[in-house]
Amino acid sequence: MHDIRALRADPAAFDADLARRGVEPVSAKLLAWDGERRQAQTVLQEKQGRRKALAREIGTLKRNGGDSSDLEAEGLALRAEMEALEEQVNVLGRESTALLANLPNRLDATVPEGPDESANVVQHEWGAKPAFTFTPKQHFELGETLKQMDFATAAKLSGSRFVVLRGGIARLARALGQFMLDLHVTEHGYTETQVPVMVNDDAMYGTDKLPKFADQSFRTEDGRWLIPTAEVPLTASVSGDILEASALPLRMTALSQCFRSEAGAAGRDVRGMLRQHQFEKVEMVSVTTPEESDAEHERMTRCAEKVLEKLNIPYRRVLLCAGDTGFGAAKTFDLEAWLPGQGAWREISSCSNTRDFQGRRMNARYRPQAGAAPVFVHTLNGSGLAVGRTLIAVMENYQNEDGSVSVPDVLHPYMGGVEKIS
Repeated sequence: MHDIRALRADPAAFDADLARRGVEPVSAKLLAWDGERRQAQTVLQEKQGRRKALAREIGTLKRNGGDSSDLEAEGLALRAEMEALEEQVNVLGRESTALLANLPNRLDATVPEGPDESANVVQHEWGAKPAFTFTPKQHFELGETLKQMDFATAAKLSGSRFVVLRGGIARLARALGQFMLDLHVTEHGYTETQVPVMVNDDAMYGTDKLPKFADQSFRTEDGRWLIPTAEVPLTASVSGDILEASALPLRMTALSQCFRSEAGAAGRDVRGMLRQHQFEKVEMVSVTTPEESDAEHERMTRCAEKVLEKLNIPYRRVLLCAGDTGFGAAKTFDLEAWLPGQGAWREISSCSNTRDFQGRRMNARYRPQAGAAPVFVHTLNGSGLAVGRTLIAVMENYQNEDGSVSVPDVLHPYMGGVEKIS
C-alpha cells in the first residue's frame, strides 16, 4: 500500500516510479478523488457542528415553551445532507483504496531498467559447473529411471503438476528441508516456526497477495486460502501490532507446504518438478526498521547463498530489473542454480525487500523509542530454499553415468549415512 501523503507531496515522482513498471499515470485521478473526499469531509464536519448547535437551540426553545418546528425541519434536512456526504466520503475512500491496493510497490533507485528477465543483471557467480564425461540427464529422467519419481501416479491422484516421490529421493527431499531449517536456526539466527497452511483474507491482503494474485491461489469452500508461501502467515503474524524497537529485527523461518494454481503458466515447464501446484519451501522472513532493511536484505540473501555453497551447487545472484521485479517488492535478488540436465540457470530462491509496503497494508508498526509515534515496519522475505528445486539441482549436479545420484557430504547425517541413491 502506498502513502497518499507521499503522492500529494510529489505526484510526478510517484507516476515516474510506477512508469518504470509500465503502469499508466494515476496521480491525477487519485489526487482528484482525494481532494473531493477531503472537501466533502470538511463540509460534513461543518454540518455536524451546525446539527449539534441546532440540538442545543431546540432544547432551549422547548424548555422555554417556544416553537422549534423550523429548527427541527432544518435538522431533518441537515441529516439527509450529512448522510449523502458520508456516502460520498465512503465511496471516494473505497475507490482510492481499491486503486492504491492494485498498484505495485515503488522500486528502489538501484533497480535496473528493463521490460523483462532479459534485462536482469548478474551480480556474481559461485562454484564450478560439474564436468561430465557423459551427457547429463534432467531430473525427471533420473527420477523415473530410478523408479522413485512418479508423475503418472500423481496425475491419477490429483491431475497435472503433482509428483509422488519414493525411496531414496523422498528421503533426500526430507533431508534437504531439515538441513535448511537447521542451518537457518543454528547458524543464521532465525526462529523456527510452524505455521497454518490456510489463512484468511486479511493475511493474504496484508502480504500483497490479494487482490492482485487471487487467480494464482487456491481458496477453500469456507473462504480461506491455501498459502502460496509461508511468507504469508509469517509476515502477517505481526499485523496490527505495535512492536518495541528492542524486539527488532524479528527473523523467522518455516518449512511448509505451498500451493499455487500456476495461472498463466500453461505450457511452461510441463515436465518434471520445476513448476508444481504443491511444493515445499523453507521461507525466511524479517521484520525490521527502515534504517536496517537494506542491510537485512543483503544478510538474508547471503543466508540463502550459504545453503547452496554448503551443498556445493553452482549458482549466481541476479538483481531483477524493473519489469521483472515482483508486485510487492522494492528490490529483489534471485539466486539461480546451474542445472546440467537443462544446461541452464534456473531460479531457486528469491529474496525481496518490500520496505513499508506490506507494513502499511497490515498496519504493522514499531515504536522507535518510548513515547514516540509508531512507525511502519519494513518487511523482507526470501526462499531459503525451495526444496523441490533444490532437489532438482542436487540430482542433476550429483548424477552419475549409471543413473545413480550421489548425496552431498553435508546431507549424509540426514540420510542415515546413505551416500548414493541407486
